[in-house]
Amino acid sequence: MLTGIEEVDWASLGHAYGPADDVPELLRGLASADPAERETALDGMYGAVHHQGDVYDSTLACIPFLLELVADPAVQDRGCIVELLTSIGGIELDDDDELDELGADDEEFIPAANYAMAAAAIAAGADVFLGLVSDPDPEVRLTAPCALASLHPEPARVLTLLRERLTVERDTEVRLALVAAVGRIALRHASLRTETVGWLGWLARAAQDPGLRLAALAQRARCAPGDIPDDVVPCVTGLLEEIRTTAHRPEPAGPERPATSTLIGQFRELLEEHAAGRPAPWTEELLRTLHTALDDRVDDRIALILAQLRSPDWGQRSDAIWLCGGLIRIWRGRYEEVVRLVGAQLQDPEPRLREAAASFLERLFELGAPAADALVARLTAGPGAGAGRGPGGSRRPGGAGGAGGAGPRGGVGRSGRDGVLLALARAGDTRAVPLLARALEEGEVRRELLYAMDGLGPSAAMLAPLLRRRLAEVELDERLHDRATPLLYALGAVRGGQALPEVLRVLRGAPPNRRDWVREAALRTLAAFGPAAREAVPDMRRLMASESAAVATAAARALWAAEGDLAEVLPALERWLRPGASGADRCAAAQALGEIGPAAAAAAPALRPGLASRDLWVRVRSAAALWRVSGDTAAALPVLLAAWEENRHARVDVAECLAEMGPAAASAQLVVLTELTRRRRHNAREGASGSHDVHLDEKLLTLCRAALARMELGVF
Repeated sequence: MLTGIEEVDWASLGHAYGPADDVPELLRGLASADPAERETALDGMYGAVHHQGDVYDSTLACIPFLLELVADPAVQDRGCIVELLTSIGGIELDDDDELDELGADDEEFIPAANYAMAAAAIAAGADVFLGLVSDPDPEVRLTAPCALASLHPEPARVLTLLRERLTVERDTEVRLALVAAVGRIALRHASLRTETVGWLGWLARAAQDPGLRLAALAQRARCAPGDIPDDVVPCVTGLLEEIRTTAHRPEPAGPERPATSTLIGQFRELLEEHAAGRPAPWTEELLRTLHTALDDRVDDRIALILAQLRSPDWGQRSDAIWLCGGLIRIWRGRYEEVVRLVGAQLQDPEPRLREAAASFLERLFELGAPAADALVARLTAGPGAGAGRGPGGSRRPGGAGGAGGAGPRGGVGRSGRDGVLLALARAGDTRAVPLLARALEEGEVRRELLYAMDGLGPSAAMLAPLLRRRLAEVELDERLHDRATPLLYALGAVRGGQALPEVLRVLRGAPPNRRDWVREAALRTLAAFGPAAREAVPDMRRLMASESAAVATAAARALWAAEGDLAEVLPALERWLRPGASGADRCAAAQALGEIGPAAAAAAPALRPGLASRDLWVRVRSAAALWRVSGDTAAALPVLLAAWEENRHARVDVAECLAEMGPAAASAQLVVLTELTRRRRHNAREGASGSHDVHLDEKLLTLCRAALARMELGVF
């Protein structure tokens, strides 16, 4: 086995962490009889030799040995090696001519060349995968179809093999993998698509197994998204119900593996825990494929999710929550009933379902309002609420319920409670205030809870004494920024001016580590206090001379809020608008002037040069500030509208200004109307998301509606 491995000069090759002289040990580890050693070796392969999908010269040198391991039936866990090879060889260049267009000196040339060589090397040995579709090991059979569809150079031959194999395969998940591979071939090879789509349509109608019919329907939709039938929702919901009533809980898959301190091991355990106790966990991936194909058919997707949320199967309800997370992040729609039904899951005895519901609701902010009653009920439930079964079928004590599960007395645990409370506070429900007070009286408070206090209105003022006490307890050490900044933000949000002595202690005692960041946060809090912060005026005057624009402009803004005297404030801010100042500095100064408003009209000439800046954000901040201080729509509006088109992430700031302008912004009416008719969120990113993405898009919509109303009604 591994013939010739010693003949390779591994030390002259490299991987993500330097010389590849450790690779022979990793390859031998993949063939070990010890499952822990195999998993550790696999983790090393992904961590170094194929780090984050990269292909190095050592990766190329491994390919013959990996193919040899896959071909040896004595090697265990060969399915994992097949997946590794599929990943190494399955990276496709965006264009067949891309490599030819890159010069040898181009920094992208070597990676692109390595990807191409890896694909060619594995394709040359891909016949080894043909025999694996009938391997005795179901894990091998599970991974072989994707490898063949991705890597074998004869797709027509593979297609025939996969379809033939489907007639004799008995393992449910392997059969689904065969269908998925057929769909992959259709997507990659246009010449085979029409025939394959027809076959998938036939299978979706004729197969006896409802799971197989659902898989065929999902792959057909993936390959021909423009031809998805109108009745897809009742068809899929019927299949899900048939699966629910006919699927049998799988038997435990052999002896438990020893735990390993590897990312691969942790990921494996998460997958096992996610599937534990569920008769048909594979429906989640099928539905994810279908949702991807449905794309902008948002109403159909919502209807599917609603049907799942009403299912007696907690697993289907959990899947619906995770699927809706991806939907709501990308698409605008009517989610009120979805949110209400997700809130209802907070009372379910299954801890994984409660955790999924809380995690989803956390990111909704104002869209979470329909679940507010359910959130309150969960937070105020007495001992024993939510107690019940754990993740049935889990082979590990405790399963996956810890993060959102029952506490020691059966009620909602601390970490789970914080998530539910965060969702309630972000929804702007004032019933969160006394519950936040209780949280502040206990131990550590999740920092996101402190940042959520700005949406609770005047009722949150009662939290000021508790926030003050907490700020007084913060040590003035190297961790001051991390511990004090959220408290400072919260005190500003609740206008807790009585905490002035504690804020000044932080402002004056900040250590060198992140000192400017701490000072800026403290000064923003003082600005929120307004005249109640007059005692801090000497500190504000001193810090206006700071060499940090963020600190100096925050100090100027705080001084204006405390005294209302612009004699010192305007020169301090205009200093950062002069030629030579950085874009960030100019933005900070313009932002402060805009917050001061018409009283700073004398600064308008200093703001005008920013309208022609090469930096988009300088243009946006300068135009917005110019409008706010001078009301000069003619100069500001064209700049703002140009930024709207140039950078979608500027739209919230621009819309806020348009709403203030009212009829003066009438020429922007079409722009605003167009935004309101779009289904896709303005900040949607495929494969990435932020915790505030939905909130920011909903804020944009609210501002657009307000702007449109003021344009039409002539309200000033």
